[in-house]
Amino acid sequence: MNKNVLYIGVALMVGLFVGWLVFGDSQVGSNQKMDSSNTSNHDHSGETAEEMWTCSMHPQIMRQEPGDCPICGMELIPAESSGEGLAMNEIKMTENAIALANVETSLVGSEAADGNSNISLSGKITENVDETATQPAHFDGRVERLFVNSLGQKVNKGQRVATVYSPSLVAAQQELITAYRIKASQPELYTAVRNKFNNWKIHGDVLDEIERTGKIVEQFPIYSHVSGVITDISVTEGAHIVDGMPIFKVSNLSSVWAEFDAYENQIAQLQKGQNIKIISNAYPNKTFDTKVSFVDPVLNTQTRTVTIRAVLKNKEGIFKPGMFVTGKIENESEIASKEISIPATAVLWTGERSLVYVKTNPDEPIFEMREVSLGNRRGDSFTILSGLQVGDEIVTNGTFTVDAAAQLQGKKSMMNQKDEQQIEEATEMKMELSDNFQKEFQNKVLPSYLKMKDAFVASDAKQVSVFAGETAKNMNAIDDRNLGEMAESHFSKSLQMLNAIAENTDLKIQRNHFVSLNQNLIPFAINIKNLNPELFIQKCPMANNNKGGFWISATKKIRNPYYGEQMMTCGSIVETTE
Repeated sequence: MNKNVLYIGVALMVGLFVGWLVFGDSQVGSNQKMDSSNTSNHDHSGETAEEMWTCSMHPQIMRQEPGDCPICGMELIPAESSGEGLAMNEIKMTENAIALANVETSLVGSEAADGNSNISLSGKITENVDETATQPAHFDGRVERLFVNSLGQKVNKGQRVATVYSPSLVAAQQELITAYRIKASQPELYTAVRNKFNNWKIHGDVLDEIERTGKIVEQFPIYSHVSGVITDISVTEGAHIVDGMPIFKVSNLSSVWAEFDAYENQIAQLQKGQNIKIISNAYPNKTFDTKVSFVDPVLNTQTRTVTIRAVLKNKEGIFKPGMFVTGKIENESEIASKEISIPATAVLWTGERSLVYVKTNPDEPIFEMREVSLGNRRGDSFTILSGLQVGDEIVTNGTFTVDAAAQLQGKKSMMNQKDEQQIEEATEMKMELSDNFQKEFQNKVLPSYLKMKDAFVASDAKQVSVFAGETAKNMNAIDDRNLGEMAESHFSKSLQMLNAIAENTDLKIQRNHFVSLNQNLIPFAINIKNLNPELFIQKCPMANNNKGGFWISATKKIRNPYYGEQMMTCGSIVETTE
């Protein structure tokens, strides 16, 4: 019995020892792994990028700390971080998105720019003014019949075009009949009377018939002495005409003009006698070779273009005035061979800026928007004056898709690049203001200004004038001798606008001055330290002819001083004073 107990005890001790060897090391290893994992996690968190904050309604707004959106006032939320080490203006697209959008890239300076240096001009076919003519009336009368009555109708020389009743011709015929009867005795009188009809362009056959029959012709025919296609008809049946009055105009379309508009920066590369290849939208597979016949010496100041002209033979009548055509002129300048050229499809043009997307990583679909300066357009490409270098890889197809992706990711894009810039320019201006100036401005100027702003909200021009005068008086009482040059300029302009508002009772004019007043007064409010209570810089995007107008408010609630009751809540908070 005692031996059995001894054996069991020894067995238990051995079992505990083996268990410790097996599970003890495992636990230690587990702890070590946990420590290692914790250490790894800690190190990883320390390497995460700085968190950015954005607005759910305006993703282009990016801030390094939480706060309110400067456009709509909504609370900023944490921006999604890709953790891929992208720069602020870089975006990354997935391979799938690249494929679906058919995004293509090309190297600047490679074959992407089509390799030619042609100047491409847009224009249209017009009548050859040198080949136009007018059919005038040669005597006074009334149009009884008009045989040309539609534009585009072809007229041949000698064709009867109208019949006219003319009282003066009736009297002249009577003289002719009388002179004909005494022709034998007074031949000189007869010749003089007959020559009178020659001045009226009346044919001899008609006069011979009058002499033979002795009858007066009441309606005389008019025969065309020009040939061509009618481009204008100046009279109608029953109308009265006088000697020299135009009846119709014709154009000989056997030759036409191709007129193009050339931009100011292309003038130096164009000259009379250059070869030009013309392509018409009506005949896209045909090219017509001719030469530049005219370069307008006067620049159109409205379009900043000059007219370039070429003459085209048109015996077959294939060119119709009004047709759109494209002209291509080979640029023989040595500079052209050294210029950087990119496809036109790579350029996004906003009206003020020209943008391209550059691929910044050759191994990944990472792109960055870049502003460029464009030179001449040559065919399907633009020359680049600045912004790109040979070897840069740019997006040449699917550019709009890349720009849309940038906008959705809150990065700079064609449409939103200037949003924050406009806010910063309107509200951020550093000024050094003395403590006394800040105190006087806060305690005297701002209260009267806010009363004036409320009067604008109420559309009360009389009260606006009163409080503008009070604000000007309070500003005049401040010692401005220690202001810097920039601050002094804003101070003087603010006083000028306040006086203009005070002296005027037209609310529309007062509001126009209010725009300039705030542009000069807001920088002072922004630069006052420890404002209590805080103030809100607000903006109406529709004021100032849709350029936007700012104002200072003591409350977050939008009450629009530029439109009053018409659009009371139009606007947003763009800045809050500290």
